[in-house]
Amino acid sequence: MAEVNMAQTGAKEYEAIYILRPDIDPDTATRVSNRVTEVLARDNAKLIKVESWGRRKLAYPVRKYRRGIYVFLRFLGKTSLVAEFERNLRLQKDAVLKFMTIKVGDAAIDESVEISPEDIQFAAVEPMTEEEMDESREKLLGLVESHDRYSRDDRGMGARMDEDLDDEMDEGLDDDEETR
Repeated sequence: MAEVNMAQTGAKEYEAIYILRPDIDPDTATRVSNRVTEVLARDNAKLIKVESWGRRKLAYPVRKYRRGIYVFLRFLGKTSLVAEFERNLRLQKDAVLKFMTIKVGDAAIDESVEISPEDIQFAAVEPMTEEEMDESREKLLGLVESHDRYSRDDRGMGARMDEDLDDEMDEGLDDDEETR
């Protein structure tokens, strides 16, 4: 089979990141990666790089999860591929929390550049440890005090408000004492 020259067919370079649930089992993660590979192969796209960034804290809760498994992809493909790629990730809503695809550039990578097989291997997802599962379960139930960045005390407003009230109370007492 002849290799398709991506530069001649109008292929563009894209980067995509998708976030898997933190408690996902390895079989489901493999199913998602197989679906991604299948979609790219169906449209004659070329996978350039795959990186698993592991479990990381999310910037904000997504579907009640505070952590997720990040997977980064770089590939060459036609514009129509992006819609199909994202549609397939959307269908995996039981496993994929969020995803984003961006166009890096119009210029495709030169075909003479070799892509090593290690660069395009999806890493196996390790199951959550018992400690991580217990910790997250306790936080959800409210048994452990969590330091949420959106709470009033973390922003410092709660402490400032209390100090202001104390100052006003002290000033009010001073005024009352002077009038007596």
